[in-house]
Amino acid sequence: MRLRPTLCETLLSGLLLIAVNAFAGEDQDSLDWLRVAVFASHQTDYSGVFVYQYGNRVEISRITHIVEPDSEYEKLESLDGPKHEIIRHHGQIWRYSNQQLEQVDSIQGRNRFPALLPEQLSALRANYRIKETGVERVAGYNAQIILFQPMDNLRYTHKIWVHTDSGLLLKAAVLGDRNQLVEQYAFTQLIIGGDIDRLWVKLIASSVNSLPALPKSEQGASVGLSGVPMPVEIPKGGMPVNSGWMVSALPAGFKKTMEVQRPMRGRHAPVTQLVFSDGLSAISVFIEPSDGDEDDVEGLSCRGAVNLYHKVVDGNLFTVVGEVPPRTVMQVLDSVRYNAN
Repeated sequence: MRLRPTLCETLLSGLLLIAVNAFAGEDQDSLDWLRVAVFASHQTDYSGVFVYQYGNRVEISRITHIVEPDSEYEKLESLDGPKHEIIRHHGQIWRYSNQQLEQVDSIQGRNRFPALLPEQLSALRANYRIKETGVERVAGYNAQIILFQPMDNLRYTHKIWVHTDSGLLLKAAVLGDRNQLVEQYAFTQLIIGGDIDRLWVKLIASSVNSLPALPKSEQGASVGLSGVPMPVEIPKGGMPVNSGWMVSALPAGFKKTMEVQRPMRGRHAPVTQLVFSDGLSAISVFIEPSDGDEDDVEGLSCRGAVNLYHKVVDGNLFTVVGEVPPRTVMQVLDSVRYNAN
């Protein structure tokens, strides 16, 4: 005999359906904000000063981003510490000093605030709970706050502030287990659109077009100012391979996006690199023969949200770099195995 649902059960089912639909709607709204933020970071003229904070360190930079019919131009200037300027154009990186341009490796690959969000957002909902948590003022602009809460404790919580008008990312924070601040980017001064100096773009364009490309033999992995390899940008000069190296203990949701063998500056032999991503964070595994140098020892280091762990096992030096907690890079390295089949 089939029982008819009671009024209470019917009401409860209806409330659950409404709650699910409301959550799905909020989730979709948050993804719409993210898509706008990705577009705005590449298609908006802006100039401003931002602060990058991690641990007890604070770094202040000025960024100017100009969109021309042919390409994007971006100039990043340090405002404290050693003076340097970095120019990005057509996917290439240049150091500008004494009115001279020099093409360099992809340094500061991860410090591309406010262009921090990935273009592919489809995987985020599978690995993070995404929700809007209110509106705040950042650098004088109203910003929508969006929170990314991971499904496990093997990745960080991310929190971003998106300008409610232009969609430009104004602030981004990475939080640890107890909501402690791991790192944070935030504009303190900002001009969006309007009268932004564009003369430097013409000078850069003419100088870049007159310079030869950097030889592949001199192109290394992305490295941060601290010398820590960064896993975010696709390395140049790499050859796709199926090396046989496997990682068995990745956090759920991390998928392999690349496997290459490539030369790296300061290395005696080509390095195998495997890159994994969950849609928001990346993990790179580097494998190379150990040459007995002083850096071929077990060690854990970090710079903001990027943690690095390396260890020598059976004559190979393994290095894992990721925008994930220390426990995660250690777990990943300890699960690397070679499968000859």
